[in-house]
Amino acid sequence: MGITGDADTHAEDEPTWTGLPFDLLKLRRLLLALWLVPLTVAVAVLLAVFAGPPWAAFALVPLAVLAWGWTMLGRNWRSWRYAERADDLLISRGVLWREETIVPYGRMQLVEVTSGPLERKFGLASLQLHTAAAATDATIPGLVPAEAERLRDRLTELGEARSAGL
Repeated sequence: MGITGDADTHAEDEPTWTGLPFDLLKLRRLLLALWLVPLTVAVAVLLAVFAGPPWAAFALVPLAVLAWGWTMLGRNWRSWRYAERADDLLISRGVLWREETIVPYGRMQLVEVTSGPLERKFGLASLQLHTAAAATDATIPGLVPAEAERLRDRLTELGEARSAGL
């Protein structure tokens, strides 16, 4: 085989990655704004009343944090992805510090789907994987509920099949 054959073989070994829904990013950005916009207003009013109008300019600090956080949330959201392979589930995340978690199907003991009030409002759910070793527990946040349930059912089925021989 030549160079082309080697590249084709390598491409087959690469997992198919799935990113998280955009609604997760919208939810996180909404929460950021809901915390920082009122904080900005409160800081501006309190400083203007008690320290004088020039000091109210320090209210721009929470706005700068909002702008920075808005960008960082986007980068963090893009970094999250997962891939189902024949024997394990890969979860990759992180911008500065990349983390890749590999969860073998045979080590899974419990797979939970959770959805809080805000997640439900945005049509999202989280998948929590519990394994034999607590250090390898993993979470995939912000999935569409149908995908979270599909993953839960598939991972539970594969976990039972792989652990039957233990």
